[in-house]
Amino acid sequence: MAKDRSQRDDYTAPLRRLLTGVVCLCLLGIFLVWRIDSPRVERFRAQVVDAVVPSMDWAMIPVEGAINLFRDFQSYQRLAEQNRELRSELRQMRAWKEAALQLEQENARLLDLNNVRLDPRLTYVTGVVMADSGSPFRQSVILNVGARDGVRDGWAAMDGIGLVGRISGTGQDTARVILLTDAASAVPALIQPSGQSTLVVGDNSPAPVIDFLENPDLVRPGDRVVTSGDGNVFPAGLLIGQVTQDRFGRLRVRLSADYERLEFLRVLRHHGSEVIKDPGGLVVPAPGINIPQPRPEGLGDEAAAEAEQWRITPRRGSGSCGRPFPPWRW
Repeated sequence: MAKDRSQRDDYTAPLRRLLTGVVCLCLLGIFLVWRIDSPRVERFRAQVVDAVVPSMDWAMIPVEGAINLFRDFQSYQRLAEQNRELRSELRQMRAWKEAALQLEQENARLLDLNNVRLDPRLTYVTGVVMADSGSPFRQSVILNVGARDGVRDGWAAMDGIGLVGRISGTGQDTARVILLTDAASAVPALIQPSGQSTLVVGDNSPAPVIDFLENPDLVRPGDRVVTSGDGNVFPAGLLIGQVTQDRFGRLRVRLSADYERLEFLRVLRHHGSEVIKDPGGLVVPAPGINIPQPRPEGLGDEAAAEAEQWRITPRRGSGSCGRPFPPWRW
């Protein structure tokens, strides 16, 4: 038994060394073949690749499966994180919804108490954005509504959230909207809550400039910017955006409208504010109109009739004793 075991060890050791030498020679041959720069060797390498690589697809299946499994795990982690973020945002949105409902109810109650009359002429027509200017020097879009829909020059265009621009040129079926970012755009605005009047001027950048500001110290980044209605350009109170500051310290407006997704625009039918041509007519009644006056206390019918006559034909002066007439005689 001991002799057989020693003979077996004597055979395996030389065989192991022989296999190791053969493997090393094969690897050395493959290295040399792969490093030789010759057209014939290149064709040989191409033939070897064509013969070996297609038949190795079975070996790549486990590797591809492991890679796909790792990618799916990463995707699952991202989905789980997004799910947590969406749940958190949903809770916040529910709180904002309750706050919005309460504010809406409170606003309705206040409007009812104050008997506020909204302008019934301020309606709108919705159009689809057909094309844009495509030029860095002119910021405008084309709508599929025009004169046939009653659209006029100067009317405001909104995207449902904020002001986008104004109508500048109408055709029978189309209209051009000059955006707030255009260099030819200048909108009178009001900054809240400071109440500063300003002018939002476009300069072909995503954030228009706040110009002609009386007291910049009262303005802070984040303040709301709305239209002031000055100059009868736009209706008052339309949201433009929020105040921001660029790296040079200049105040600009971060627009509330999403200029990257302008698909539908609302054109507000604004016929302008009522112009008062005769301001005195609001204070003094027209001639010949008798305005009833309350009867003075403590007077009889005859004295009241006399007082009414004095009101219709007022006379100024003093009595026989040098005393002025009673107050009800003026």
